[in-house]
Amino acid sequence: MSAAAFPVPSIPPPRGLLDGRVAVVTAAAGTGIGGAVARRFAQEGAAVMLSDRSPTRLQEAREQLASEVSTLVTAFACDVTNGDAIEELYNQAERELGPIDLAFNNAGLGGSVELVDMTDDEWARVLDVTLTSTFRCTRSLLRRMMPRGRGVIVNNASVTGWRAEAGQCHYAAAKAGVMALTRCAAIEAAPHGVRINAIAPTITVHENLTRTVSPDVLAEWARAQPQGRAAEPFEVAATVAFLASDLSSYLTGEVISMSAQHP
Repeated sequence: MSAAAFPVPSIPPPRGLLDGRVAVVTAAAGTGIGGAVARRFAQEGAAVMLSDRSPTRLQEAREQLASEVSTLVTAFACDVTNGDAIEELYNQAERELGPIDLAFNNAGLGGSVELVDMTDDEWARVLDVTLTSTFRCTRSLLRRMMPRGRGVIVNNASVTGWRAEAGQCHYAAAKAGVMALTRCAAIEAAPHGVRINAIAPTITVHENLTRTVSPDVLAEWARAQPQGRAAEPFEVAATVAFLASDLSSYLTGEVISMSAQHP
C-alpha cells in the first residue's frame, strides 16, 4: 500500500453535532490536538472554555478561535497539577457558560529518558501531568455531571500506552493508566447517564512537536504508519467530536485507537 492511498483529506464540514452544549478543553492553546478539538467543538455548535497554563498563549488562542466561530469562546488559565485550580476552572466555566456537558481532558507531558537513568522527579512529573491530572479532572467533572444525569468525558491517551518504546517508561505507564482510568470510571458513571471514552492517537504533527523532535525522526515515525503519514490534528479532533456527540450514545468505557501500530 502506498502513501498516496491516504492523502490528507479536506476538513469535514460541521454538522451541528454539539449545538447548545457547553464544553471545556484543557491544554487547548496552540496548534496541537487540544486546540483542534476546541475548534471542532465550537464549529459543531458548542460554547467552549479553553484552558492552558500560559495566560498569554491562552488569550491568543481564544481571540483566534472567537474570530472564526459564532459560538461563545472563553478562556481560563489553569495548572492541572493543582486540584484547587481545576475546581476553579470548572466553577468559572459554569458561571460563564452554564452546566458542563462535554470535556476533553488533553493535558499531558512527555519526554524521552531510559529507565536506568530516570529520576524520581522525572517519573513523578510525567505521571502527575498526564495521569493524575486526568484523574483530578474526571473526578471533578463526575461530581458535577452525575447529579444532573448527563455528560460526556473524553480523555487523551496514546498508542504508547499499548506498545513498547525505549525511553518512554514514564509516558507509557501514564497513558496506559489513562486507559484503565477511563474504563473503570465509565463503569461507575454509566448508571448516572455519563459516558467516558478515550482516544489513543498515533503521531500527530503540530508546532509543539516539530519544535522538540527532529525532522528525521518525525519522517521515520510517519513512514511507519499504514497511511504513510502522520495524523493531522483536525483528524483526531473529528474523532473526539464523534465521541462527544449523540452519534456515540451507546459507547462508553472504550479507547479508540487512531493507529494500526499497536498489539
